Amino acid sequence: MSENLRFKDHHTEQRLFRNRMLVAIVCVAALIGVLVARLYNLQVVNYESYSTQSDQNRIQVRPVPPTRGLIYDRNGLLLADNRPSYTLSIVRERVKDLDTTLELLGQLVELDDGDVEKFKRRLVRRRPFEPVPLRFRLTEEEIARISVNEFHLLGVSVEAELVRYYPEQDLFAHSVGYVGRIAERDLASFTEEDVRRYRGTQSIGKVGLERSYEDLLLGEVGYENVETNARGRVLRVLERQDPKPGAELTLHLDTRLQQVATEALGENRGAVVAIDVKTGGVLAFVSKPSFDPNLFVTGISFGDYSALRDSLDVPLFNRTVQGQYAPGSTLKPMMGLGALEAGIITANTTVNDPGFYKLPNDSRIYRDHLRWGHGKKVDLIQALEQSCDTYFWDMAARWNIDGMHDIATRFGLGTKTGIDVPVERPGLFPSRDWKRGARGVPWFPGDSLNAVLGQGFVLATPLQLAVMTATIANRGTHFRPQIVMAIDGVEQPPEVLHHIDARPESWDLVFKGMEAVVYNTRGTGKRAGADLDFRVAGKSGTAQIVGIAQGAKYDSEALKERLRDNALFVAFAPVDDPQIAVSVLVENGESGGRMAAPVAREVFAEWMSRPLEETASLPSWHPPLVPQPQILEEVRIRG
Repeated sequence: MSENLRFKDHHTEQRLFRNRMLVAIVCVAALIGVLVARLYNLQVVNYESYSTQSDQNRIQVRPVPPTRGLIYDRNGLLLADNRPSYTLSIVRERVKDLDTTLELLGQLVELDDGDVEKFKRRLVRRRPFEPVPLRFRLTEEEIARISVNEFHLLGVSVEAELVRYYPEQDLFAHSVGYVGRIAERDLASFTEEDVRRYRGTQSIGKVGLERSYEDLLLGEVGYENVETNARGRVLRVLERQDPKPGAELTLHLDTRLQQVATEALGENRGAVVAIDVKTGGVLAFVSKPSFDPNLFVTGISFGDYSALRDSLDVPLFNRTVQGQYAPGSTLKPMMGLGALEAGIITANTTVNDPGFYKLPNDSRIYRDHLRWGHGKKVDLIQALEQSCDTYFWDMAARWNIDGMHDIATRFGLGTKTGIDVPVERPGLFPSRDWKRGARGVPWFPGDSLNAVLGQGFVLATPLQLAVMTATIANRGTHFRPQIVMAIDGVEQPPEVLHHIDARPESWDLVFKGMEAVVYNTRGTGKRAGADLDFRVAGKSGTAQIVGIAQGAKYDSEALKERLRDNALFVAFAPVDDPQIAVSVLVENGESGGRMAAPVAREVFAEWMSRPLEETASLPSWHPPLVPQPQILEEVRIRG
């Protein structure tokens, strides 16, 4: 038994313990060394790199969109405002599962397929960590539901922003226009500078002044450095560069005059343009029917857009600058002036009017609108008063299309007026070269008879007719029409394109003829001056839409309403010191004197009832600036 007894070897155990302890110390020392080396690498060697990366995770540079410039009418009434709205946005980098987040948001707020589709399109063109809007104009209830569920909505935020608002709704839709969300086609035309300018901005001017003055109205973007937490919430603003707001526009347009013109058109389709004779400022700019531009600001629904697009009345069509209509007899005063200066007629020239006209060696009969004629010895004043076609046919037969084309272009027909709204169309006043190039045939004498009456190939916009009338009213000063009167309080001076030089007696004769239209017994525009305490000069016009066979009589009852003649009227007032010129178009109105003249009368009555300071070129609340117009070109009427 004693052989199995073992005694402890303390010496061996101590040696084993020391060895194990040494190994442990070496391992711990090695681990500490590794840790120290790693800390040295992080804190010393790569300190700047990791510090920068940390700041990039914590600090974000965000664009601060500028406030879009406001737009006022001439009396300081706000036409384009910015109003606060709450937008639901998502930062894609902060969202783990986008589809799940969208599904949850769909349960909290009303989302349709269009909202989600537009959101996904915006994701493609965003910058990193840039909020992408999903829904605009959230209600207070929707904001509350999102706030309650904030913990489940990582990367989702509700942001306040200013959106465009048009207080007058459809009244200025075709002049002021509207803004809309930046679309793919807008981005396709952007330069690098444009991309920078529009950072943080969701809207761009689409039509009207909002589009043509986009660069001024937009302003300049600002920036801010913000500190965020792990959920992307902003904790504080570290640095900020304020944006520069857009310029403010003051217009020549007068809201009350615009309302009167719109109401005077009633339920008719048409256009009214009123121009300040002394400056070229556009006082009224009506295209009817119109639409509510607020529908487009944050994205119009498919149903609303379809209703506007498919309407037979075409409310999106700007009749004032895009509608090209046969101007009819409204051209007769201008043609009479040109023929006087060219020596084709004189104050004593008369014609016998049996109710028709025939060119030499031509069997075709041209019927006057008064089938029994206007009598014997009809002079220019009577021809204007009664709108005698035969007098002007005889004049055209002895003139030539070159002379008629020259006077028409001097008064602004056949070319764009240069007004400060986009998408203007030029109309057409034909020439020999135009017909040969466009139709491949020569000019015929019968073409001249049509052209002198504003028919045949002739087309003009209501704006061009207003410019023509204003040029007659101020005896030859052809202004470029302008809607914007001042930018940031600095008045935009009137621009004179050229001056039409004619003898005073020629102007006097045309004035007397146009005044006779309104006040003589057989005048065709007597409704334009009814019960006014000042004198009006004007000219009515009725223009065919469909051709009438030779010898046939126009029968409106046999035609569909949209195929009936257009009614036109141009006029200025007062005759002794012209202040305002007006052109009126009533689609399918049939009679310019009966349908269009009363509209002009209402516009004159409203404008001339104003105190002098309200009709001046500058609003009463505006600093007085009186620029002198500069005549750019002096021209002489050629025969």
